[in-house]
Amino acid sequence: MNAPLATMYRLAVACVLLVGIAGCSSSEDPHQWVAKEKAKKGAPLQPLPVVKTFETFLYKDQNLRDPFGLSAEEQEQTANTGPHPDQNRTREPLESFPLDGLKMSGTLGLAKQIEGLVRDPDGVVHRVHVGNYLGQNYGRITAIGEDHIDLVELVPNGTGGWMERQASIALGDTKK
Repeated sequence: MNAPLATMYRLAVACVLLVGIAGCSSSEDPHQWVAKEKAKKGAPLQPLPVVKTFETFLYKDQNLRDPFGLSAEEQEQTANTGPHPDQNRTREPLESFPLDGLKMSGTLGLAKQIEGLVRDPDGVVHRVHVGNYLGQNYGRITAIGEDHIDLVELVPNGTGGWMERQASIALGDTKK
């Protein structure tokens, strides 16, 4: 460092020390100062807001029709229209298993007379044709391809009726 810069540095440090010492010296006792500060009155607090009272309302229409749901007449019409499962037909063996438990193992035959091979959760392989049923939602096979079986399931629509849902089983790994 050169001499003028060192001198200026020393002078700056001395000034800072003098200001610090001057700030520490006080003619007043710290206890008196604290007592004086405590005795000062603070800014006035704003009054609390007035609490609004609301008029209570007793709802007495619980027994009326739900305004967002279907009326009884609409529910009956919905239940009587649209697709319905045939409750009078004999259930097929693959209808006792959930659809996600069934695995496609392959196919037999040619394009027009193709049969699908489906393995149930017990490991038994079943031959299926278009029109056969499988799965627990009245799934009817609509098409059989070399690598998949397409079907239409009938599921409840929540209003007493039924709706169709497309599903498929793809040819996958059949290792156990």
